Amino acid sequence: MTHMKYLIFSEEAEKKGNLAKLFKAIAYAEFVHAENHAKNLGIIGNIVENIKAAIDGETFEIEEMYPAYNAIAELQGEEGAKRSIHYAMEAEKMHAEMYKKAKEEAEKEKDIDIDEIYICPVCGYTHVGAPINCPVCGAPKEIFVKF
Repeated sequence: MTHMKYLIFSEEAEKKGNLAKLFKAIAYAEFVHAENHAKNLGIIGNIVENIKAAIDGETFEIEEMYPAYNAIAELQGEEGAKRSIHYAMEAEKMHAEMYKKAKEEAEKEKDIDIDEIYICPVCGYTHVGAPINCPVCGAPKEIFVKF
């Protein structure tokens, strides 16, 4: 989490110059720490085990975590939180399905057939192939980030 937080901080710090480098460098150090911990805790497995862990994580977020967060946001009338949760939940559903297909291929010792993946920078909607306008938040395809 600290790795991600520092990367987010670095985006804001880009306006300040070298401060962004500091955030990015220390974010990488935090990544190294997390990777070392994961290896020593046995969290990293073979590719099929890793994909299964990813499916389990996405499924937990869809079925338990985000519904609980949304219930609290509803009670507190937090419109921004409800929107953020909706965006994340829609993306997680797609991610889980993508990982399920990837697991099927990995079990056959094959790679997935993906040339380009596009992510909506507003809500996280994930699209394989040429980008489209975001069906979740309405963002234009021109702002999607290509992977």
